[in-house]
Amino acid sequence: MRLVIAEKKSVATAIAQALCAAPVQRDGCYECGQLLVTWAQGHLIDLAMPEDYKDRDWGKWSLDTLPVDPSGHWRWKISEERGAGSRYRQIVQLIRRADVDCLVNACDPDREGEAIFRRIIHHAGVNKPTRRLWVASLEEEAIRQALAAMKPEGDYRGLADSAMIRAKADWLIDMNASRAYSLVYNTRFTVGRVQTPTLAMIVERDRQIESHKPTPFWKVVAPMGSWTLTGTHLENHGTAEALLEIVNQPDFAFGIYAVKRHRQHDAPPRLYDLTNLQKDMSKLHGLTAAHTLTALQSLYEQRLTTYPRTDSRFITHDDLDALRKLTNGDRLASGFLDPAVRPAQPRLELTVNDAKVTGHTAILPTLQASGETLGQLGDDKRLVLTRVVRRMWEAVADDHVHDVTLVVANIDPDYDESHPNLLRISEADSRFTSCSDQTISLGWKGIEPTKTQEHDGGEDEEDAPAGNLIPVNLATGANAMPMPRSGARLVEGKIKPPKPYTEATLLAAMEHASRLLDDAGLKAALDDDESHSGGIGMPATRADVIEKLIRSAYVERKGKQLRSTEQGRNLINVVALRLKDVALTAEMEQVLSDVEHGNADPTQTESRFRAFAAGIPADAQSTAEPELVQARRSRVTESFGPCPRCGQPVVKTGKVWQCSTNKREKQPDGTWKDAGGCGWKLFSTIAGKTLTDANARRFLADGRIRLKGFISKAGRKFDAMLILDKEGGARFKFNDK
Repeated sequence: MRLVIAEKKSVATAIAQALCAAPVQRDGCYECGQLLVTWAQGHLIDLAMPEDYKDRDWGKWSLDTLPVDPSGHWRWKISEERGAGSRYRQIVQLIRRADVDCLVNACDPDREGEAIFRRIIHHAGVNKPTRRLWVASLEEEAIRQALAAMKPEGDYRGLADSAMIRAKADWLIDMNASRAYSLVYNTRFTVGRVQTPTLAMIVERDRQIESHKPTPFWKVVAPMGSWTLTGTHLENHGTAEALLEIVNQPDFAFGIYAVKRHRQHDAPPRLYDLTNLQKDMSKLHGLTAAHTLTALQSLYEQRLTTYPRTDSRFITHDDLDALRKLTNGDRLASGFLDPAVRPAQPRLELTVNDAKVTGHTAILPTLQASGETLGQLGDDKRLVLTRVVRRMWEAVADDHVHDVTLVVANIDPDYDESHPNLLRISEADSRFTSCSDQTISLGWKGIEPTKTQEHDGGEDEEDAPAGNLIPVNLATGANAMPMPRSGARLVEGKIKPPKPYTEATLLAAMEHASRLLDDAGLKAALDDDESHSGGIGMPATRADVIEKLIRSAYVERKGKQLRSTEQGRNLINVVALRLKDVALTAEMEQVLSDVEHGNADPTQTESRFRAFAAGIPADAQSTAEPELVQARRSRVTESFGPCPRCGQPVVKTGKVWQCSTNKREKQPDGTWKDAGGCGWKLFSTIAGKTLTDANARRFLADGRIRLKGFISKAGRKFDAMLILDKEGGARFKFNDK
């Protein structure tokens, strides 16, 4: 009998229903003839924390105990997430059944899915034959095809090795860097391989904004009837006024230096990968990257979309039949878009590039989706599904066709000679331009009634003036007079600073981090579609990186903007350049890709990262800047998360979790009194229920936690949701599922 292990229950349910007409649900699994289908809940087995190594003095935060390196003796533990222990034990019972002779890995088709399965098997100490079920869509036919095409789990050894190395390398770098910089500077710092370079980008952008000096400029704007000529930016006000005087002369006419006309065909955009969907959902609907991923994951589990954590924007030739079915008929047109803008002849071939698909295709709807399903979805899921469907139609639609005209004009030299009383203006300063953009055929741009603005070229692009109607008979060498005469005006402006990052533009910056590198080889590593889609962080983890920066109080949301905090800037001020440089991630992704594809030795690769992590504490001490060291506290304690009142780290003192800013002073009578700080506290025992450290971490991260075993004043047990309270620590919320 085969035991199939999926990553989540919803996926296990889909697999069971696809492989069996009437699966029978037992305790923790489905029975499907000669198949058992069970599920994990994400990572059930995690790397142990330093304090879990009881034979080492790592529970104490001290420079003397650094570097921490358990290599050769790595320990793993069952996750502290709610329900992880019982779920793991159920899976192990199934694994050890005498009639189970084969284990099937049906976890998500990526590095993390590989890691989840292998950690369970290794921790259980079971050695049975294993197979890999590589499922990218939860449609029944796709699952059945994947079952028929299963390969030995050993074929994915490179993928597993790269996942293991990355987990250990991140542990070594994060633990040593966080402890070293916290201890050297007497404050709580959290350093991460991806998190810190991302924070550095935000800090650098904020510094550029703060240091920006708004330089004034002036430009002359001349009306030409149905169109407008605009002069260049002039930083000298006197020159601008002199130019305005010339243009407003009764006999003045522009000399048309050039008229360039061309018909432009804008090809349809590519299908969505995760990052680009997150960017557009932020721009169009203000959804955070985390909310978009959550909605998309749920749609995938409901079999309405394909696998979400993809970094590809193409499909393969083998997928063309599925796409043909999706675009045939009205199922994915009615309710999603105006029938008038639906492509008459979908160009499916535009979506195909076998070389750009290594494990996962682009995000697509499934045949289970329809206009009728939209009414059954919550707001976020409805918006995400609609956008995925519209992007499918955009990707196979006709080009957007438009006529673009560019006019360049200046002051005729003969005019200067005939008006010696007027100030002569240089050719560069007297240059005027005008542009018109007239749509011939909307094509793919007609599918989304709201502006998508998917600009890969930058965040500050301006729209072409569609209302600017340049005469069709205007030609190079002609003269053109302002209309009305003497109607030109002087417009004053200031050179703008860079725009603060939004979630959409930060995701774009993370996606295209290779632009920050000079090394051609590292650029290639970051731009390797087989590894991670051209940037720092994996597409599936970028949302979590942003949320971690916010939870750590290094970054805060101000409307749509993401701005660095003082604590975030303090960290970037002191951390080594290597730890905040995207080059570290680039090098890691380069070598992990080599391991994954069998081109690098896993042991040597792991040793390389061990050596780097081992040098971090000494480097932090040798480069310490005394003026930035904060006043020494009695000890540096573990942070359980950001204070909900002021954002500073929450620490545990005795049986109380409280803001690290809190201070107490001993009174003459021997009692203690609060003497400063924000005052926020959370007591470990609430209504007879004692919270664990894991409870506190999750509570501070999520803002709520559902627990069992509270005791009322009448002595009755009850379950309830605890809600984080800025004033009272925590409050109850009942009847919350």
